[in-house]
Amino acid sequence: MEVKLSKNKTKITAIIEARSNSKRLPNKVLLPVLKKPILLHLIERLKLSKKIEQIVIATSKNKKDDKIENFCKKNKISFFRGSENNVRKRVYLTAKKFKADPIVQITGDCPLIDPNIVDKVITKYFSNNYDCVSNIFKRSFPDGMDVMVFSFKSFNKINNICTKLNEKIYNEHTGLFFIHNYKKFKIKNILAPLNVRFPSLGLTLDEKKDFLLIEKIFKYFKKKKINFNCIDIVKLVHSNKKLYNINKHIIRKKIPSKKIKLI
Repeated sequence: MEVKLSKNKTKITAIIEARSNSKRLPNKVLLPVLKKPILLHLIERLKLSKKIEQIVIATSKNKKDDKIENFCKKNKISFFRGSENNVRKRVYLTAKKFKADPIVQITGDCPLIDPNIVDKVITKYFSNNYDCVSNIFKRSFPDGMDVMVFSFKSFNKINNICTKLNEKIYNEHTGLFFIHNYKKFKIKNILAPLNVRFPSLGLTLDEKKDFLLIEKIFKYFKKKKINFNCIDIVKLVHSNKKLYNINKHIIRKKIPSKKIKLI
């Protein structure tokens, strides 16, 4: 069923997908760095954005995610709880409830996200009436700087199609339908400038070694007392190859290939 946008003002909304039940690193989004949960670091960085108007956590109804709900209440952060396995539906219902338009999709395992990159993607989205703008259709930024911005209208269309398809890959990956069907939408991919073009650098939190690298980066810049960005991180890693070697062996999950015929 089509969902009509409310007449009330919509907001540029960062929706963070976060849950506790990770197989490779359980409770990863709440692991402490500098006495703060990873998820709080991510939120604080997103609050530096000049474009985002509200931030919402989209977590699951799994009992294990009570911890995330408690975290949100303690830190006065908006949240929504939905399906654990159908992430797309969870994000869709979150967007509907909080009148998110456009939706700025962020995953909870990207605590080093650069708000300047987020703002760049949002600005491009508004520049030419795009359905979706991202920096992951062709990866060029470090892994962990991922952002996708899309309209509620196009997401509503996708949600209706994917609900009928009921294919696991489109339930697990919120924006995957855009990637597989880029010719059906007005889409723009943003490439990284040469000074941050480092797609093999893993800044996302998947495993223990990722945590060790992320922790070292936060601690380094804490001593420098600066609001560091992606350029600062890349410069640091280039100057200290030992940092890059911490997690370079980790095999990242690739974007699932298109294997089904769409209706």
